[in-house]
Amino acid sequence: MESNTIRLTIEGGRTFTATLVDNSSTQTLKEQLAKGNITVEMEDYASMEKVGSLGISLPRNDRPTTTGPGDLILYQGHNLVIYYDTNSWNFTRLGKIDNATQAELKAALGKGDVKITLSLE
Repeated sequence: MESNTIRLTIEGGRTFTATLVDNSSTQTLKEQLAKGNITVEMEDYASMEKVGSLGISLPRNDRPTTTGPGDLILYQGHNLVIYYDTNSWNFTRLGKIDNATQAELKAALGKGDVKITLSLE
């Protein structure tokens, strides 16, 4: 559990890696992923993000945050959010998708609902 990288596999699409920040939220997420993959059914919200329930609650480390494309955010302790645009709010930052442009993220995530599987790298 020393790695700070996870894999995000988009159903029927691409696989990305993401580098996690170091906080109690990501530590708990990695502990859960060590038990098995987590699949999240995500919906588009406001043409700037995909959001879906993790099915588990993680510790919150909310602080004023401005997001950018590729940011992984924990919202309300149990929702995973993948941003492909900017937003500002009190969020818990989980990490960032590695080496992906805004255009690549939009193309990979599509316009509608998407299923994403999280796994340890």
